Amino acid sequence: MTLTEKRLKDLIILIKGGGEMASGVVQRLVRSGFRVCITEIPEPLAVRRGVSFCEAVFEGRKEIEGLVGKRVSGQEEILLSWENGEAPVLIDPECTIRKVLSPDVLVDAILAKRNTGTALSDAPLVIGLGPGFRAGRDVHFVIETNRGHHLGRVIEEGEAQPDTGIPGDISGYTWERVLRAPVGGRFRGMKKIGDRVTKGEVVAEVGGVPLETTISGVLRGILHDGLTAELNMKVGDVDPRAARESCLTVSDKARAIAGGVLEAILMKYNH
Repeated sequence: MTLTEKRLKDLIILIKGGGEMASGVVQRLVRSGFRVCITEIPEPLAVRRGVSFCEAVFEGRKEIEGLVGKRVSGQEEILLSWENGEAPVLIDPECTIRKVLSPDVLVDAILAKRNTGTALSDAPLVIGLGPGFRAGRDVHFVIETNRGHHLGRVIEEGEAQPDTGIPGDISGYTWERVLRAPVGGRFRGMKKIGDRVTKGEVVAEVGGVPLETTISGVLRGILHDGLTAELNMKVGDVDPRAARESCLTVSDKARAIAGGVLEAILMKYNH
């Protein structure tokens, strides 16, 4: 099928998940002229909320680099958002809107490190981000999400590299820059994304237990207030480079993954 101008305007892409990487994909696809709808759970646990459209679940809208993600309640509002040049965000854990929209492309961008229910039959083109999917069995294409030489590669057969469990290295820091819940309980942030923090400073409480940073820098991400955190769950992220703008713009990794998704779509529809 040739991707004509009319087809480009008509193509519907459904993105499962509205976290950081998913939002980078949405940003690139909308800028490329596609109509994109995001589905999310009622209480997203994204930490990098400065660049995550799932924040619209809580706030009603979220703007990232000029693109507005808007919380919607159904098909009519989705269509209106598209008319307004927005990315609609629908609370739909089971992705039932798929049966209504009949998307041309479905992208599983949940990054759960496992397949939580996506199938080849969900759309004419189904793409999975990262480990947990096998191309040809679960999805048509897999996009590599592991940093390194193959980041953003379109995998036509097989799987992505397994999850290392090690956070990406930033200025020599990996584990140290990630904030994890010391206990399970209700989360209460005491700092905002973009705030400068110093080593040993209390930035949040989990179940009443203070959570301190282990390095100095800028708070790049923090869990939304009022959510329940499980023991050792990631609830924050400190960037030692102390560059506030990096907290509010799409990362290099997200852009690379988004490029892979765009490539996969054009491989399908531009031949």
